[in-house]
Amino acid sequence: MEWQSFLQSAYRWLITTGAEVLVILLVTTIALRLLRALVDRFKRSFESGSRDGEAKKRADTLSSVIRYAAEIIIWVIAAMMVLGALGIDIGPVLAAAGVLGLAVGFGAQSLVQDVISGFFILLEDQIRVGDVVDIAGKGGVVERLNLRMVVLRDLSGNVHYVRNNQIDVVTNMTKEFSYYVFDIGIAYRENVDDAIDIMRRVGAELREDPDYQEDILDDLEVLGVDQLGDSAVVIKARFKTQPIKQWRVGREYNRRIKAAFDAEDIEIPFPHMTVYMGEDKDGGAPPMRVQLDGEFGVDAASGTPAGA
Repeated sequence: MEWQSFLQSAYRWLITTGAEVLVILLVTTIALRLLRALVDRFKRSFESGSRDGEAKKRADTLSSVIRYAAEIIIWVIAAMMVLGALGIDIGPVLAAAGVLGLAVGFGAQSLVQDVISGFFILLEDQIRVGDVVDIAGKGGVVERLNLRMVVLRDLSGNVHYVRNNQIDVVTNMTKEFSYYVFDIGIAYRENVDDAIDIMRRVGAELREDPDYQEDILDDLEVLGVDQLGDSAVVIKARFKTQPIKQWRVGREYNRRIKAAFDAEDIEIPFPHMTVYMGEDKDGGAPPMRVQLDGEFGVDAASGTPAGA
């Protein structure tokens, strides 16, 4: 009799409360799938409005954050409905959750700061998935971004997890367009104008190259002589490129300008040193002895072999 009573109670629970819980879970699953479909549709429509890579990066960022936040809301609502179906009074649960949330808020202030900082980072469009940024002393490509942290991968493949409240300054190197800046040194004996002409010629050839013409947005901009260094005259120039393409363009230009300078016999200098032996009160200088081939010494003052 006890088993029959238990089975009858279980049956009644299954066809009433159990069925209600099952329906709630089924509706939750459908809502999550519908959410993913809507987010994907939003992403495609956002990307179709513009053909540049900036729209795609912004769409990736916004879609991931919207999906993350919406899934949390759906699961919280589903949990509340399941508790109600099980006969648990939601009022005290909500009150307890409010008190617990207040206590957690005081104990997890850094988490709240992460969320607030992440919200403004997204609102102001400072960082997007696919950008190359420098934040909190770490640099790399943004692989993931949410309200709590930014995930970067650097050139060596290392992954950095940076919490949003640690971000004071954001240096975005791939926002809308990029520049590659050149500091090209030539020897003092070379003609600066000739070197600049060669730089412009190589820049024009590179921009006409089919492999690079889509990456370069403008002609090479020569800013002029930037430094009169110890061993070199430094000419500064820059290329305006598509986002994240500046390093590819810069490496190829450096290769070509080296070959062009070699062909025109323009010296790219290396550090030089002038040795001054000093003078005595009579204006004479002491001899400087130089060891040659490890065997012979030469008196720099007389030019005769040392010891001769």
